[in-house]
Amino acid sequence: MRRLLSHALPAAVALMAFCAYPIGASAQKASEKRATAVRGGVPYATRDDAMRFADDVASRRNLDRDWVRATIGGARLLSNVPRLMLPGPKGSPKNWNVYRSRFIDPVRIAAGVRFWRANADTLARAEAEFGVPAEIVVGIIGVETIYGRNMGSFRVIDALATLSFDFPQEHPRAAERRAFFRGELESFLSTESRTAEDPMVPLGSYAGAMGMPQFMPSSIAKYAIDYDGDGKVDLVNSPADVIGSVANYFKGFGWQPGMPSIFPVRFDTARLNMPVLMAPDILPSFSADSFVAAGAVLEGEALKYPGLLALIELQNGPDAPIYVAGTRNFYVITRYNWSSYYAMSVLDLGHEVKAAMEQ
Repeated sequence: MRRLLSHALPAAVALMAFCAYPIGASAQKASEKRATAVRGGVPYATRDDAMRFADDVASRRNLDRDWVRATIGGARLLSNVPRLMLPGPKGSPKNWNVYRSRFIDPVRIAAGVRFWRANADTLARAEAEFGVPAEIVVGIIGVETIYGRNMGSFRVIDALATLSFDFPQEHPRAAERRAFFRGELESFLSTESRTAEDPMVPLGSYAGAMGMPQFMPSSIAKYAIDYDGDGKVDLVNSPADVIGSVANYFKGFGWQPGMPSIFPVRFDTARLNMPVLMAPDILPSFSADSFVAAGAVLEGEALKYPGLLALIELQNGPDAPIYVAGTRNFYVITRYNWSSYYAMSVLDLGHEVKAAMEQ
């Protein structure tokens, strides 16, 4: 991947109090269908740094101090999680075909068709309201959890505490990432404090992401919505809430209705300036004219595209890389996971599910 996973998001939409996410009860139901929660080790009640953080959060968020200390203190170190956050060895080969095969297969496509058919009206409503195509929403949920099949087996409180207080020092951005996870832990505590649920119950990924769309706590607070109208947000058991929340997330990051995500691209080797084209990475930075001037060859509608473009490179092991021209909407998909490989998998899965629906 050209970028590491990150769900650190700028402030956007505040979640209204009546939509506080009841992850305790929902996760309890879902946990009956999922693997037993991964068990942690030493509780954080014995750690002075964790208790100081608890006191600070309680003071700044006006939360009950004893409740915050008891919640963080009840979290347990997941000893295997810190190493999972370390980047791969430098020079590790990237292979788009291998990466793609993890997410685009008959099982996931068939599950996507079932999900789309079961929720067709809601997907159509979300597309009309937010401008995000159904295939993008379906692609995200399928890549993240196979439509709720794999939502994680780590206690969220354990995962967030572990990455807040025991993030690996050898990580090149350890301080930044530790601060990110402390922010997510704080957001989780703030949301849980507004419910009558047990904060020790919710399960998620080893990074603390939850539900069918694998939202981090701050994303739940900013973008999760009650789309089925039952007075609560449930990203574990309510496909409608999941669909509406994913669409709202993309709208919040500037999704442009009707805009393609990618265009085909090839190169004029006589004037190709690859260093210039690759310098901005996945950030759209070139007009169609400046893109062409640097040696990219566009055709058809791409030549009329009024926005900015980025050259997206997908390395393919021993084979030649694959290139596409990414628009602003492609960049928006990477705000869910900062990886061009991830975004292409979302696009491909959504396309394959749509094609299967039409057969």
